[in-house]
Amino acid sequence: VFGVRVNDGVVHQVLTAYLSNARSGTKGHKNRSTASGGGIKPWRQKGTGRARAGTIRSPLWVGGGKTFNSNNQNFSKKINKKAYKTAMKSILTSLLKNKRLIVIDALKIDKPKTKEMSEVLKSLEVDDALIVVDEKQTNLDLASRNIPKVELITAEKMNPLSLISHENVVIDTAGIKKIESIYG
Repeated sequence: VFGVRVNDGVVHQVLTAYLSNARSGTKGHKNRSTASGGGIKPWRQKGTGRARAGTIRSPLWVGGGKTFNSNNQNFSKKINKKAYKTAMKSILTSLLKNKRLIVIDALKIDKPKTKEMSEVLKSLEVDDALIVVDEKQTNLDLASRNIPKVELITAEKMNPLSLISHENVVIDTAGIKKIESIYG
């Protein structure tokens, strides 16, 4: 998992698809038929000297609808399973090469205290970190959630965006085994 050739193209493809799939695509504009008002002809067709007009919601008018409006665009992109696995392996390998991946024996905290968690991070000389564990631990979750720039996730929920958005990635040995079983 940590010794593959880094494929930047696949990493970029997966990251752009991941960000695109996060978009809701619910923005929209009103065209001349959906804009409110404009049911009556503003003035008669002939005899006024003004240009003919059928509605005050014409796209040419201020307050009129949009000519070619866009509604509910679908931004979702498909990611192949093999491409996703390749991207994750590439990201993990580049993190290891750049010395941004920190592996520790076990990460256990007796009480859900933020102070204890911040002391652990200080001993690792880390301030911006993604902490990856093999299974959810309530004490760790409660202790780390109030620390800025620190995110705690399980190995299954690990995604490419969270891996690259943090300066360091801290993984315990059980988490490494889980990652190797998922992406191996």
